[in-house]
Formats: sequence, C-alpha cells, structure tokens
Amino acid sequence: MAFDRSKLMQMELQGAAVVTPMIKILLIDDHALFRSGLRMVLATGLEDTEIQEASSMEEAMQLLNEPPSILLLDIQLRGLNGLDGIALLKRKWPATPVVVLSSDDTEKAVSESIRRGATGFVSKNDSADHILSFIRLVLRGGCNSDKPIDCASETEQSGKLHLTPRQLEVLDFLCQGLSNKAIGRRMDLSENTIRGHVQAILAALQVESRSQAVASAHRRGLVH
Repeated sequence: MAFDRSKLMQMELQGAAVVTPMIKILLIDDHALFRSGLRMVLATGLEDTEIQEASSMEEAMQLLNEPPSILLLDIQLRGLNGLDGIALLKRKWPATPVVVLSSDDTEKAVSESIRRGATGFVSKNDSADHILSFIRLVLRGGCNSDKPIDCASETEQSGKLHLTPRQLEVLDFLCQGLSNKAIGRRMDLSENTIRGHVQAILAALQVESRSQAVASAHRRGLVH
C-alpha cells in the first residue's frame, strides 16, 4: 500500500495540542504588599500567566524588551509618577494597553489617566473579582486607546449589576438619544469623561453599542 504522507501530516495536525499564548503582565506599583496580593489574584484567576513586578517607572523601563500583554500601573509612584510615565510606556510598547490601578479614584484622576493614554482605570477599592473581570476584558480586546473605559466606581457583586448614580444619570441621557458632547454640557463634565462613563456602562451591561445599552437598560428596569 502506498505511503500517504499528506494523510499522515493531517493526522499529526489533528492530534497536536493547541498552544495557548502566554499572558505577560507587568505590574508597576511601589507597595510591595499590594503587588504580592495582586500577583496571587492574577495567578489564580488567569491561566498561562507570567507576572513581572516593578516598584518604580525607572525599574519597569529596564525590565522587558518584548512587549507585555498588559501593563498595570499605579499613578502614585515614588520618583517619576505614573501619570507622567504613561507616555514613556506607550512610547516603548505602543500596542500594549495600560490599565491604571489606583486608590485615587476621583473624577480628576480618572479623566487625566485616560487623557494621557491609559486604556482603562480601575480603583484599588474594587473587589478582586471585578479587577480580574476588567483585565480579562482588556486582554480580549474589549477596549482600546480609542475607546477608554472608566471603571473607577463600577462594581459587580454576587452577579448583581451596580452602576453609580452618575453612571445611571449618563445612562438616562443615553436613552434620551443625547450625544457625549450634549451629555457633557448637561452634566458640566468634559466629553472625554462622559466617553469613559459610557464605556463603563457598556462593560457593566456586557453590550457593545449604545443602542444595545439602551435596550438592556429598559429590559433591566434601570430607566423609565
């Protein structure tokens, strides 16, 4: 019987194991205890993950040549602070999303982080499950630098959706068909801040568009 090389190759390909790309995370935070705790959360919640830590922006810039999958950055660092460091990180790894993790979750901190190029913002006060969910969203490509996500105050506990009063107000305006600019005028907020709130709402409702958010909001009884 003739030896069918193509058939043998096909069998080998079918039997080959699917290799999952390694997730490379660079965590930049000057609090060793927080880094240790978050490392445990990430290692437990994400498969095939390599985590590197840096206590300062200077140390981070010397760690890797290959771009990480995601950068987790505290903005309150000793030496060069995280806000000023976002530009350096984006220059070295332009395609890598930068997620700010900070206990300073004021509107000013959120808006400034996004304005300087952060893909998203998560409060250190959020639950470990929420932080993990947001990181998974970013790794899936659920947001990018053109569509930043403000997750400073969004929480999700026991499967129940929670939106802050401000996010509910933005959602109400969305349901009225207002643009980000118009909502910003009504709420006396910048268009960039409103865009962040809109993306947070989309992420919380697990939808991809404003129209889907409106439909979901009515279905859930979030607006009248």
